[in-house]
Amino acid sequence: MQHMNSGTPSAPLGGRWMQLVIGVICMSMIANLQYGWTLFVNPIEEKYHWGRAAIQVAFTIFVVTETWLVPVEGWFVDKFGPRIVVLIGGILCALAWVINSFADSLALLYLGAAVGGIGAGGVYGTCVGNALKWFPDRRGLAAGLTAAGFGAGSALTVVPIANMIQTSGFEQTFLVFGLGQGLVVFALAWFLREPHPDLLPKTKSNIAQSRRSYTPQETLKSPVFWVMYLMFVMVAAGGLMATAQLGPIAKDFHLDGMPVSIMGLTLPALTFALTIDRVLNGVTRPFFGWVSDHIGRENTMFIAFAIEAVGILALNQWGHHPVAFVILTGLVFFAWGEIYSLFPSCCADSFGSKFATTNAGLLYTAKGTASLVVPFANVIVASTGSWQTVFFFAAAVNAIAAFMAIFVLKPMRARQIAEDRQQPVGKLVTEGAD
Repeated sequence: MQHMNSGTPSAPLGGRWMQLVIGVICMSMIANLQYGWTLFVNPIEEKYHWGRAAIQVAFTIFVVTETWLVPVEGWFVDKFGPRIVVLIGGILCALAWVINSFADSLALLYLGAAVGGIGAGGVYGTCVGNALKWFPDRRGLAAGLTAAGFGAGSALTVVPIANMIQTSGFEQTFLVFGLGQGLVVFALAWFLREPHPDLLPKTKSNIAQSRRSYTPQETLKSPVFWVMYLMFVMVAAGGLMATAQLGPIAKDFHLDGMPVSIMGLTLPALTFALTIDRVLNGVTRPFFGWVSDHIGRENTMFIAFAIEAVGILALNQWGHHPVAFVILTGLVFFAWGEIYSLFPSCCADSFGSKFATTNAGLLYTAKGTASLVVPFANVIVASTGSWQTVFFFAAAVNAIAAFMAIFVLKPMRARQIAEDRQQPVGKLVTEGAD
């Protein structure tokens, strides 16, 4: 255990902001396991002819293992500290892409996806949980910056990965990037620390927060948790479809290789869209997280989810035009990525800091549930010959989630926090106590 029972421990090197920076870098190193995947789908299909739908099952396996095991990994973090979980996570992330580089069967590809999911989930859950604990006064911003590493972290490597696939093949690309990314995570993990309560700022957040820390079992019994979970699934499903299917969508729209020029920069439409999407998908997380620290989590959710619904409908209407495709996919990613800062912050506000990593991990499994919908997008397109049904579905669930944030979640959370404050102090779990 990394807690100290007597006296105040010394602050970690660089203080809490350095802990945040380490988390951001680790997140950016595992980002390609999800966001770089779409670049490999067509090359794998061209070599092995397994079918797009069968190959995309690997993406679902990755997301399911990455998300559904985070509560277990979160429990280890809350008990033993962040270092050991991130160390093992870095090793598994490297191993996953090494397996992918040799995978000559779907079974091996699926194994690589599962190993990568376990490793990436450990790193992701730990870094977000650590940010929530170190920054009780700025949870939205801290969780947003950490999640931005996962959203924007792959932006710098989209072009190098695409180029290396062209010149050296997807197998060599998996091997080189897998080993490199895993090594960085492994090295940085040694510097991660669990916060001691005495090292945390005494200033309070502007946002209403629970006075008690809910155990994971108590959290699972709370109706507030399940409303958040349902909303998370709805919004994540639409965004994950876009993330996994952007390459196939561009190909079906006959845009994948078409050059697009914006602000003096010319790139193929798909590469351009992927690069802009990574950046905006990263920027949105601290941006909306910061906004939510000031105007409230639910109000921010309403704004973001409504923009997402409009963006998806616009992509369906005008996405066949190359420039519109690049700009509108950027808007879709900008209005989607913030769920990874808003929901963890909302969870920690509602259920306290002591078990924040495990509780946020329980909520994060909603992303895994949402990923089960992704392969159906291919099935729908194959049967209808169009992406329109998929776009309409994604827009509808975002619109419903936007209204749920204001009219369902907001009053429920206000009631729960008011009830917590009426409880005698003796019955509260002490924040950060060992």
